[in-house]
Amino acid sequence: MGEIVYILCALTSIMCAVLLGRAFYRTRASILLWSTLCFCLLAVNNILLYLDLVVFPPPSTVDLRLPRGLVYLAALGLLVFGLIWDSD
Repeated sequence: MGEIVYILCALTSIMCAVLLGRAFYRTRASILLWSTLCFCLLAVNNILLYLDLVVFPPPSTVDLRLPRGLVYLAALGLLVFGLIWDSD
């Protein structure tokens, strides 16, 4: 059941990134660009989570916790940077 949730979370992040990207293309609002990039990285994070817990289960030698954490930190950092950059 968890595998389905990981896949659905990744697909949801991808769809949010696509919709935000389309809105950015139409309006050129920079906050939409930062949000799009954030959701792209969140999708990568969800894919890494799926790989870490389903493809390479915990007894394996592959540990993706550090890359997942760094991607998540980069996603939130981009969003915070965009919010600060856009504030007037």
